[in-house]
Amino acid sequence: MFLSTYENKLDKKGRVSVPASFRSHLSNLGYNGVICYPSFNNSSIEACSQDRIEKISSVIDSLNPFEEKRDYFATSILAESINLQFDNEGRISLPSKLLKHAKIKSSILFVGQGQTFQIWEPTAFEKFKVNARKKANINRANLKWELQQNKQ
Repeated sequence: MFLSTYENKLDKKGRVSVPASFRSHLSNLGYNGVICYPSFNNSSIEACSQDRIEKISSVIDSLNPFEEKRDYFATSILAESINLQFDNEGRISLPSKLLKHAKIKSSILFVGQGQTFQIWEPTAFEKFKVNARKKANINRANLKWELQQNKQ
């Protein structure tokens, strides 16, 4: 899983080192890179494994091929997705359009989200995090732990 939050800086060539634990997880899945696309929920970059983007693609493909919302999702996610390979030092080069979308200039936060992670500009994430904690507290009753009992 992708857990925790890590801060790194872009180098002069626009490269950033992906946290070792994130690279290790992707490597265990058989990948030497990550799929990134602009979030349409936030000013951040969504990042996931090849398996995850294939699952998203399958969900989009399951929609009626003649429905507008299928095109909206395919355009917003699949057409905007970029496969970024790690270099020998575990870095990726984030394209300028992704950096511009997330308003990233130098510092970058890698934010674990379980099966995915996000890439944020640190100040923007801090604002988001404060609001997210308030909303999570308000909605905490929705997060239920269901116990599975063994049936014999």
